[in-house]
Amino acid sequence: MSVASYRDLTVWQAAIDLGQSVYELTAKFPRSELYGLTSQVRRSAVSVASNIAEGHARSSRKEYLRFLSIARGSLAETETQLIIAERLELAPSRDVSALLTRAEAISKMLRRLQQALERSA
Repeated sequence: MSVASYRDLTVWQAAIDLGQSVYELTAKFPRSELYGLTSQVRRSAVSVASNIAEGHARSSRKEYLRFLSIARGSLAETETQLIIAERLELAPSRDVSALLTRAEAISKMLRRLQQALERSA
């Protein structure tokens, strides 16, 4: 499986969009959360696309798979933090629900990419 650039991957593009949306949502969080949940959810959301890109740039399939696994972990972390933000009434349920739906789609794309890489080994 050969893709010229990670930027060509639909999953990377979706992860970038998710990261942007998380930044837009957290811009509305109270200033008191800047170094707490705001920072944490932003870092985890950015980590998803970052790990996809880093894995793609690695020299071995094994490393690529490891970074895709890390990306899935960061995605789960992002989902968890969004749920906490919703429960704390920092984010509207409809916004969190929409982001969780997108995160689920990204998770499925990541898993399919992992499976394709495993099959091509």
